[in-house]
Amino acid sequence: MSYIGREPQIGNFQVCDAISTVNNQAAYTMQVGGVNVSPETANHMLVSLNGILQAPTTSYTVSGSTITFAANLVTGDVINFIQILGSVLDLGVPSDSTVSIAKLTATGTKNSTTFLRGDNTFAAAGGDNTPAFEAYLSSTQSGVSDATATKVQFNTEVFDTDGCYDNSSNYRFTPTTAGKYYIYFVFIGAVAGVSRLSQIAGQIYKNGSVYTETSIDNRSAGYGLSSAVTSVSTIDMNGSSDYVECYGYVNDDSGGTVNFYGDGAGTRCVFGGYKLIT
Repeated sequence: MSYIGREPQIGNFQVCDAISTVNNQAAYTMQVGGVNVSPETANHMLVSLNGILQAPTTSYTVSGSTITFAANLVTGDVINFIQILGSVLDLGVPSDSTVSIAKLTATGTKNSTTFLRGDNTFAAAGGDNTPAFEAYLSSTQSGVSDATATKVQFNTEVFDTDGCYDNSSNYRFTPTTAGKYYIYFVFIGAVAGVSRLSQIAGQIYKNGSVYTETSIDNRSAGYGLSSAVTSVSTIDMNGSSDYVECYGYVNDDSGGTVNFYGDGAGTRCVFGGYKLIT
């Protein structure tokens, strides 16, 4: 149909298929392209009957896809057009690059470093991988009891972002932010002299109990004087009292004392961890 001025560009505007009137009938089905359509209300329509725009709710009503005129139509009456205007809340699809951040109602800081979450809030992208730390044995921890799980005394820090690792007394990591943490432990154990190393295990403890363990049985591989294992795990930490620490286990086939390797170069036990971005 024609418009005065520019044709509307937004909203779900639809022109119904032509409707033939039936003598002494008031109700008619509205369709677009042969498919029933249901206007939001009678006020969301323009209806012309015999060249006269009809008043919504008084001259006609709608229920679903049915329009009912206030009086039965008779032979010779002409429904010129029914124009559905769409919902007043349906603004159509905005053009590309036309909606600014300022137009969004979401809470939080709106800038180039944040993103819009499903709960209608802006948040920083992921957060930080902290607290995080890594520590190692600066010298060999020797004279360790055979076949006994013993805490590895990681005394030298590579980094400790939030001061959550104790490298002087408890040798444990107690993060101050709740979340999931990736924890890793590289353990190198050895026996003394000509003894034979039969078993080795690296254990990650949480709150004083074994959380995960990686072990090797060297007896099937011809024993040896030293061996290494790596234990890793993702652990939930409450950000207050939860802590993790590492224990090593070496079984000397002859029953002598064992050593945990440590030095300042590279052949050493390592303990580290960091918070996972969620």
